[in-house]
Amino acid sequence: MSAPRLEITSDANDAPRVRLSGDWTLPHLEQALRALEQVPPGGLACIDAAGVGALDSAGAMLWVERLGGAGAFPEVRGLAPEAAALLKLVAAPADAAVPAPPAPPTWWRLSARIGVALEQQWRQAVALLGFLGLVLATLAAMLAGRRRLRWTATVFHVEQTGLDAVPIVTLLSFLIGAVVAFLGATVLRDFGAELFTVELVGVSFLREFGPLLTAILLAGRSGSAFTAQIGSMKAREEVDAIRALGLDPVELLVLPRLLALLVSLPMLAFLAMLAGLLGGGLVGSLALEISPAMFLARLQEMTDLRHFWVGLVKTPVFATLIALVGCLEGFRVEGSAESVGRHTTSSVVQAIFLVILFDALFALLFLELDL
Repeated sequence: MSAPRLEITSDANDAPRVRLSGDWTLPHLEQALRALEQVPPGGLACIDAAGVGALDSAGAMLWVERLGGAGAFPEVRGLAPEAAALLKLVAAPADAAVPAPPAPPTWWRLSARIGVALEQQWRQAVALLGFLGLVLATLAAMLAGRRRLRWTATVFHVEQTGLDAVPIVTLLSFLIGAVVAFLGATVLRDFGAELFTVELVGVSFLREFGPLLTAILLAGRSGSAFTAQIGSMKAREEVDAIRALGLDPVELLVLPRLLALLVSLPMLAFLAMLAGLLGGGLVGSLALEISPAMFLARLQEMTDLRHFWVGLVKTPVFATLIALVGCLEGFRVEGSAESVGRHTTSSVVQAIFLVILFDALFALLFLELDL
């Protein structure tokens, strides 16, 4: 390491030139300051830095302050590329606009968004499967006697998710049954087969509409309530308090809600089937000249009981999906009201999507089994 040195010369036009040598670094700061005292006032024509051994940010700042003058920084020759880049960075004005990187093409941005969405869905599926395993393990421990069932909480949630939902489920199913009967009769009238409206309403509600409409309604009503309730507890740190007391949040919060939906959803689906058939029968008696007795006789004669069991066997799966998604999103809430709202919305969307997806899978399965 050598001390910094400065020599002043002049070019052909008698403009002052500066020749620098040595190491312009922080350990030689005092010597660099004394050397720069020789710089004449005014601008310099050129700086010869071929003899400079080392340059750090301290030395570069001294050059900018003492050699730059009032105008632009003079030309520097012979400086190593690394040192030249450092000097350029230090000499740049603080408010200089940083050039924006070139925007990627549209197809690249679209591919990136699709990739991020797929990764998020994969992570959500893995989390849901893991949560299902945790709930099943807790349920097995409860059946083995190592956990206890919270009867009071379970009965409360049965009332909240089942009895309180009876009016909206039956009313909606009744109206949709009437609409299906009216539209079916409108199409079948052209073929003189209005009587087949009974089979249309019966099969559609026993097999699909009754369980599916009930599950969608409970996904929006009870699933969102589960997320909001557990999410509010998570935001107020009540879930942490439950763990601090040595209790299991899955046993205390998830199992009562899951068991309540397993009881409520099949009963509500049964009521939805009856309400849909009632709506179709009412339209048949008022607009299609199909008396209630004829409607019931035709329904009993032409509609197999297997359609009822096919529709009812799907309800426990729908109930499990709604309860798991609602409770999982509640546990993922962070400590803010915005997070509660965001996860509640996500809970409803995911639950409805999974219910429709599994309903389609059930339809393919029963088609292969000829049921």
